[in-house]
Amino acid sequence: MSTIEKIQEDVLVNEAVGLNNEIILYNDDVNTFDHVIDTLVRVCNHEPLQAEQCAVLVHYKGQCAVKTGSYDELKPYCSSLLDAGLSAEIQ
Repeated sequence: MSTIEKIQEDVLVNEAVGLNNEIILYNDDVNTFDHVIDTLVRVCNHEPLQAEQCAVLVHYKGQCAVKTGSYDELKPYCSSLLDAGLSAEIQ
């Protein structure tokens, strides 16, 4: 692969990565661990262990990225999390 081809490939990869957004889940003093875990499993299709790990991160770090994708792809997921009473936004 030539240097130019490598640079072009790196640019394409960076552009693709740049198109991805994340749903950030925030800590609150309202929802239980079980509710957060159950909601992540139901809404974001997390495995139970993954959902539990996210809930622990949110509790101790204040936030956690729970899903990655394009803005349009993430919007219904984020809306469902908000409808379930969780604090989340797309970044």
